[in-house]
Amino acid sequence: EVQPEESGGGLVQPGGSLRLSCAASGFALGSSDMSWARQVPGKGLEWVASIRRGGGRTDYAGSVKGRFTISRSNAANMLYLQMTNLKSEDTGVYYCVDRWEPLVYGTRNGDWGRGTQVTVSS
Repeated sequence: EVQPEESGGGLVQPGGSLRLSCAASGFALGSSDMSWARQVPGKGLEWVASIRRGGGRTDYAGSVKGRFTISRSNAANMLYLQMTNLKSEDTGVYYCVDRWEPLVYGTRNGDWGRGTQVTVSS
């Protein structure tokens, strides 16, 4: 089982948009619930959003609801996070996790991987 690889992070101004991607290899991403979590400077790990295996159910942290959209393409072995109206408090390292509740259970192999840095600043 291989840790998914995140990409798409970068520097963006407040109010801007960014799309994160997560690619899986060595396993079928569609076999697992997936989620996004972020490491926020000075705040620790935060759960962002989750999506069921089939993509029919999603859930979001209150701080991002209405601004972020989690989606997946199981056929392409890809997970996405579309972020809009970004705020400075969204700054952090974003991780793709093969769990519905990443902060409760962690990753399946115990490795959170590299993540992708998102910086929201003027």
